[in-house]
Amino acid sequence: MEDDFTQLGLVDEEAIVLDEAALALALPDNPETDLDPYHSLLRLVASRLEAEAPHAETAHERADALSLVLNGEFGFIGDRETYDDSANADMIRVIDRRRGLPVSLSILYVAAARRLGWTANVLDLPRHVLVLIGDEADSAVIDPFRGGVLVQPEQIVSLVSASVQPGTNVVQVAAMPNRAILVRLLLNQATRAEDAGRGRRALEIYERITDFAPDYGHGWWQRARLELVDHDVASARSSLAAMLEVTRDPAQRATITETLRSLVAS
Repeated sequence: MEDDFTQLGLVDEEAIVLDEAALALALPDNPETDLDPYHSLLRLVASRLEAEAPHAETAHERADALSLVLNGEFGFIGDRETYDDSANADMIRVIDRRRGLPVSLSILYVAAARRLGWTANVLDLPRHVLVLIGDEADSAVIDPFRGGVLVQPEQIVSLVSASVQPGTNVVQVAAMPNRAILVRLLLNQATRAEDAGRGRRALEIYERITDFAPDYGHGWWQRARLELVDHDVASARSSLAAMLEVTRDPAQRATITETLRSLVAS
């Protein structure tokens, strides 16, 4: 399974199929699951979307079709009742339950749109993600967690402004790269596991992250931290060395180097 994640790490960014990759990342937690029915459902979603909007040309028409199919027909919606349930970040369970987090549902929306050749991206907002359909010339933003409802520009400004602390820089809203979306999906599982006192489970998730996103330095740092909690100094040093290879920030490099020295001394 680790080899599968490493192979995913070698896939070009643009070639990652988000929902299929998210299913693969969920498989270790559901080892007896046959993924064929899940892939079939994803194809069915795309087929229904194409049938529902064969002539959808504008971003708003496409956004409406996505909401109608994924929420109206298939019932995907945000899990408000048990938001912190780790199942909401496990794509197999998300499809089973038709419930999920903003990021897991956004993956389904974006992947479905892209199967039809539509331009779609996940927008990174503070403590939330939305889906952008279209481009600068013609765009619409929707919220999969709320059933794909249209989000007005002033609502996005309000969301961002509410998270900006006085004296800090303005938060930039940007489309997320595919690998970063998948990292965010798994980070939800890692933080929930650690909050529940399941450090070993959190370490397992960070290992998964570093396998398929080795350039994500924060994953290596968290992995090293939890390895030290486990008193596995050798593994922590390896993780920090790997982080040093992908980190370019001078201050971070200095911190990593000093930490490595302290581990040698200990």
